[in-house]
Amino acid sequence: MTDPTPGELPATATALGLEPHPEGGFFRRYYTSSTPVETPNGPRPTATAIHYLLTPGERSAWHVVSSDELWLWHGPGRLTLRLCGCADAPAEGDDVTAVTLGPDVAAGEVAQCLVPAGTWQAADLADEAEALVSCVVSPGFDFQDWRLA
Repeated sequence: MTDPTPGELPATATALGLEPHPEGGFFRRYYTSSTPVETPNGPRPTATAIHYLLTPGERSAWHVVSSDELWLWHGPGRLTLRLCGCADAPAEGDDVTAVTLGPDVAAGEVAQCLVPAGTWQAADLADEAEALVSCVVSPGFDFQDWRLA
């Protein structure tokens, strides 16, 4: 695949109806539970799910979500999630855990990864191929429950 020209969506993003995400990459919500649950920030759906795409040259900035988030790998490229249990925002010297989502289980890659609520997270491509994942958030995602570093 050739790189898109500036302002043009990558072919996979166009095919899936994805839009640019504020943290980087591209996304579209494709599921919102119709069952509500009370949270400290008000009612939320019990779960939401998005497709999330990273392409070469894109990355997901450090951010935190106040709900659990399950990342499910679809490929074709591998994606590395960096996780930090730091309080205010990740900083140099913090204990960061890296988890690579991909097909090589024998090499320690995983098909899915749970990011516990309140854990700082960022994602980068592990190689030069775009990576598509689904992210399932429970209780459901709301931008009021999300913060960039």
